Amino acid sequence: MQHIVLAIVLLFVTLLAVVSVIRQLKYKNLFALAFSAITALAFGFFSIATILSEIGIIN
Repeated sequence: MQHIVLAIVLLFVTLLAVVSVIRQLKYKNLFALAFSAITALAFGFFSIATILSEIGIIN
């Protein structure tokens, strides 16, 4: 149960980072865009990996 909560929190952070990427594209702030994109990729990877681990696709 704890891992599902972790995956949901990670997905929420990923969604916020994606929103930040879109906003930074609009403002043309490349430094913040880079950090937002790295955050979205990292948290997205870990959230998907956690979900796949919980449903049994990944050991």
